[in-house]
Amino acid sequence: MKLSEIIKGTNAAILHGSPATEIGSICSDSRKCVPGSLFIAVKGFGADGHDFIPAAVEAGAAAVVDASRRDLALCADNFYGHPSGKLQLVGITGTNGKTTTVTLLYNLFRGLGYECGLLSTIANYVGPRRSETANTTADPITINSLMAEMVETGCQYCFMEVSSIGLEQERVAGLEFRLAIFSNLTHDHLDYHKTFAEYLRCKKLFFDNLGKDATALVNADDKNASVMVQNCVAKVVSYSMRSAADHCCKVMEESFEGMLMRIDGVETWVRLVGRHNASNLLAIYSAAVELGTPKDEVLLALSKLEAAPGRLEVIRGRRDLAVVIDYAHTPDALQNVLETLRAVAPKRELICLFGCGGDRDRSKRPEMAAIAEKLADKVIVTSDNPRTEDPEAIIDEIMTGFSKGSRKVVRITKREEAIKAAIQFAPDGATILLAGKGHETYQIIGTVKNHFDEREIVKTVL
Repeated sequence: MKLSEIIKGTNAAILHGSPATEIGSICSDSRKCVPGSLFIAVKGFGADGHDFIPAAVEAGAAAVVDASRRDLALCADNFYGHPSGKLQLVGITGTNGKTTTVTLLYNLFRGLGYECGLLSTIANYVGPRRSETANTTADPITINSLMAEMVETGCQYCFMEVSSIGLEQERVAGLEFRLAIFSNLTHDHLDYHKTFAEYLRCKKLFFDNLGKDATALVNADDKNASVMVQNCVAKVVSYSMRSAADHCCKVMEESFEGMLMRIDGVETWVRLVGRHNASNLLAIYSAAVELGTPKDEVLLALSKLEAAPGRLEVIRGRRDLAVVIDYAHTPDALQNVLETLRAVAPKRELICLFGCGGDRDRSKRPEMAAIAEKLADKVIVTSDNPRTEDPEAIIDEIMTGFSKGSRKVVRITKREEAIKAAIQFAPDGATILLAGKGHETYQIIGTVKNHFDEREIVKTVL
């Protein structure tokens, strides 16, 4: 493809090469340059791509352009042939529920017989082929290259998590979303956005940029839903568990095995647990119906879905113990999970083990402590991913959120030791929540990812 075709519709400036230069690949990382590449120099947060132009040319880059982050996304869209427009692209943004919703949508549509792609926090999929992921929302070149693979392999749908950071950094610029979902907005990522207002503004960008042929599906139970779709030109559809909406549901029964839900007047048994998952399932149902799938087919497929890894994942053990692994790492998510476990098993003692990630929003640490103390019978405070912070200092900040002299709380800094203690000293028939890491199979200490799989530890102890 000629360079002129790649930069068409952008403000990218040619620094090396000419409009007629033939390009075989594109990159924004000089280490990925090969002979015939286009190197797109963008000023990033950690480094300035312009500093690596000599390295890119030395590696064989046929051309170099100076570009903004938006230009980078548009160049990627051009180079890969506008793949999002050839798919039914569904994106979801919100604080909680993104991974669960897109993963279950992917599984639901595959269950209905469609080939699908998935771009999520846990992994990326092109049909059944899995690849690892580094960020909730990947860089534009990765996104478009994966979508191009989806098109080539016959995928009809792509389901994608869209983060506030990804929106602010314009990683999804140029993508044609058929349907966009808003789940909820609570306290998170303020280490990056600094204020809740800025966090909200970045989420709203998703809906501001939708086209007239798209659909915006919003959770009417969240007070920010109406704000999200202000000035949105797309068709707006609502879903709710508490009030009148285009799609509604009510939980009739619930247990560790699942829930009986009444969705748009029809009762369906599902295998997921928790009111927040009921809301996620309602979003999935609503999305599928809005995409044209018959309601009875959606409800049947919904009843067959299994929980996403690390989302209210229950491991049963000796002494009638139930160990629940969940990714809850925000105040709202922790509250949802603890309230769910209380509702499902009100007579069981509830033990909550959690920590907070290092180099992340510090203000939520005491908030999570207060929630755990209020809703659990016992609390064990431990490490999450301390990263470059001192684990003891993180725990000190968490401890400020507990009542002075609280007898509910103990601190055990090493997470493996904390998990073992939680199980070994739990009374018979207890529910033990391990919150924060969910699907992760690693723990980040300093800048090193160490193997750490809570399932392995739990099963060994049990």
